[in-house]
Amino acid sequence: MKSTPHPISLLFLVLLFASLLTLAIAGWQLHTLPSADAYTDKGIYTFIPYEVLPIQVENNTSGRQKRMNPTKTVWQVFYRTVESSGYRWRENVASKRVGQDVIAQKQPVKRRVLSLTGEKSYITVPPELDAESYIDGLRRRYLRILNISAVYPILYLSIRLFLFCRSLRA
Repeated sequence: MKSTPHPISLLFLVLLFASLLTLAIAGWQLHTLPSADAYTDKGIYTFIPYEVLPIQVENNTSGRQKRMNPTKTVWQVFYRTVESSGYRWRENVASKRVGQDVIAQKQPVKRRVLSLTGEKSYITVPPELDAESYIDGLRRRYLRILNISAVYPILYLSIRLFLFCRSLRA
């Protein structure tokens, strides 16, 4: 007669799989992270809000909620530079009303523009960050995720090894 695994054992295996998957993704992100030298600092620009629009994004819930609503609406305020550089930036806001309030205030926002050398893409970061500090922050974030993700597999395997050794003695 074949025995079925205990539901708690299955839960532990699912958690093990999830932590290993997170470990792999964070490791890949850390591995493919460009160096700070890959970015060119284009300077600090002043951005002014000019439009609020709804954007459809993938719904990151699960189960029935995801099946019934595969996308959700997120409101974003779009900014452009005061200078004629053509740089744009957008920021998520809680609602259309909040976005309209941001536009009505016309509050300028300073952002640093970093572009990947040899490519036409760019990112904007807070003005106090440069390419080095931005990449260091991402590196610390991915290392933190790696460390947290590594705890469960180590703990799981340690307990399994302990239980196995204990069963050999019995």
